[in-house]
Amino acid sequence: SIIYLNSNLPAELQGHWQLLFSSRAHGESFSRLSGQIVQKGPSLLIVKDSDDHIFGGFASQSWDVKPQFQGDSKCFLFTLSPQLGMYTCTSYNNHYMYLNHGQQTMPNGLGMGGQHNYFGLWIDSDYGTGHSKAKPRCTTYNSPQLSGKENFAIDVLEVWAVGASPKKMNTKTKSILDSDLEAQALLEMINKTRKSEGLRERADDEDDDSS
Repeated sequence: SIIYLNSNLPAELQGHWQLLFSSRAHGESFSRLSGQIVQKGPSLLIVKDSDDHIFGGFASQSWDVKPQFQGDSKCFLFTLSPQLGMYTCTSYNNHYMYLNHGQQTMPNGLGMGGQHNYFGLWIDSDYGTGHSKAKPRCTTYNSPQLSGKENFAIDVLEVWAVGASPKKMNTKTKSILDSDLEAQALLEMINKTRKSEGLRERADDEDDDSS
């Protein structure tokens, strides 16, 4: 799944990942989430819901807290489990990214695609729930429902910065991408080879050789 996501990023962003937020490491807090991802450059949001669906979105620009849509047509949505899928912009609208909280008249949360209260992917500011509404498809990304249920409960949420100065991925933090055995089994069942462990082993071997 790391190989799959990385290969779909713009070429200049491939290969350099840094963990910005993990609900396992930083806690289940929307304010902490937004604080960790604002003004950090392009990033990948990855969600595992309570039905073991894994999905997310690529934000091509830094997140900003404001009541307007942001981002550009390089953004996309994706699914990793139970199947792989990539959903790019349709040019129907420019509702690529949205991040807001503390407003009384506008939706508070993080969203990608669709429209207010009907997002292709939405994380509510009352952390723990979200939705993926697409009947029949998200207007911005032409994506189907990403989650197991239209209104889903979050099991794990991670945000990874991509494309910054080369940094090793944080191998000490348990990640959806390489540590969830159920997700790994599902991906292997559909013959999608996971190579994150091999990549890390080769990197470690190279470090040993150079020392």
